[in-house]
Amino acid sequence: MQDAKLAIVIMAAGKGTRLKSRRPKVLHEIGGKPLLSHVIAAASRIVAPGHIYVVVGHQADRVREAVAHTGVRLVEQAEQRGTGHAIQCAAGAISGYGNILVLSGDVPLIRPETIEQLWQFHQSQQAAMTILTAAPEDPTGYGRILRAAPGSPEVAAIVEQKSLAPDQLGLREINSGIYAFRTAPLLAHLGELTTGNAHGEFYLTDMAALLRKAGERVVAIEAADAAEILGANTIAELVSLDQALRAATAARLMAAGVTIFRPDTCVIDAEVEIAPDTVIEPYVQLLGKTTIGTECRIRSYSVIENCTLGDDVLVRQSCVLAESSVAGGARIGPFAHLRPESRIGENAHIGNFVETKKAVLGKGAKANHLAYLGDAEVGDGTNIGAGVITVNYDGVLKHRTRIGKNAFIGSDSTLIAPVSVGDGSLVGAGSCITHDVPADALAVSRARQVTKEGWAAARRARRQQSKAEQNKTKPEGE
Repeated sequence: MQDAKLAIVIMAAGKGTRLKSRRPKVLHEIGGKPLLSHVIAAASRIVAPGHIYVVVGHQADRVREAVAHTGVRLVEQAEQRGTGHAIQCAAGAISGYGNILVLSGDVPLIRPETIEQLWQFHQSQQAAMTILTAAPEDPTGYGRILRAAPGSPEVAAIVEQKSLAPDQLGLREINSGIYAFRTAPLLAHLGELTTGNAHGEFYLTDMAALLRKAGERVVAIEAADAAEILGANTIAELVSLDQALRAATAARLMAAGVTIFRPDTCVIDAEVEIAPDTVIEPYVQLLGKTTIGTECRIRSYSVIENCTLGDDVLVRQSCVLAESSVAGGARIGPFAHLRPESRIGENAHIGNFVETKKAVLGKGAKANHLAYLGDAEVGDGTNIGAGVITVNYDGVLKHRTRIGKNAFIGSDSTLIAPVSVGDGSLVGAGSCITHDVPADALAVSRARQVTKEGWAAARRARRQQSKAEQNKTKPEGE
């Protein structure tokens, strides 16, 4: 849903001192991308990115660079003086909207469905402020929601942990820090926020009391899953969120027909997509925006990052694939390395200890053993022998090797780029190819073999005689 009357403000200015990190808090990663990116992705399902305003502060340039590709707008909070101050900094940007939603940039598990539910409830209640709440098992440390009456949407107050009365200690409903506001009353009372608190900051939470005092409605809606509103203040909490997100990703994939053996041992990023009937073995890493087709098998200890795999692809044990594509029916590994911009064709084979880089292999091409194919084009049906190297770098520039269809490159051959081998040609084993080979030709470039019969036996005899003579001349006792 996209509504020009609605803006979303994401708080992303904080430092996150308890993480003990120099990196901005919202740029720490779970599920393969920054915390803030998860929140932006969820928000973008509600409104277009041009209606999303990210408030940046600590290391603003780094955060700005990280989200530049998303199309969101940025508001700078040069001095971080609390969440209320962040909205004050954004007041000019949001003044033209009828309503705003406020999200936290360090709450990455929030779902678009929950944000949508908050927005719809806010409209139906015609409230000035709507608070998203949750009821975790342990609410310690969070402000509690006091309802006007049991079952009522009306909020009577938000009470901080240290201010709870004895009869309020059992309250579990907490303030998530995620809100919906009608913009006009919010901006009308925004200047009434004060810094009369232990941290000397302007708290957006205080708007609840200000709006109620002004006769406005303040209501709350509870999130279905308390885990959605969890943030991360320590590395341990960050890792816990990562674990939860990856478990949810694995569960989603398995529910869609993917077999993941021992999902607790696999690392699967949030944006990975896998078609049904594919099998993922233990200790596999699937990273970035990797897409895998149906009826594939990814064997243990393989790492695949930002790759596209077609149907019926087998990736054997301990392969590394990065930013490459593998067409249907191909066989990779074991111990193969596909470096960026490799394109492996349909039913092609890349075998053990073969490395490719910016290489294109055609349909049915094979490189089964110990080869390096860099900046190379290999035609359909061509066979690359063991130990073949395309020499692509002259110390200054990279050059391409082009090998045609149905060619045969003998083992331990070296092709010095730029060079081409025509369709149907054969390169003899151990050759060093420095000139183009035309189609259907034989190219052999190696020294002529010389065989001297009996030479080795004569050499052994000479060595034995020399050793005997040396022993005779040694002083006695040595």
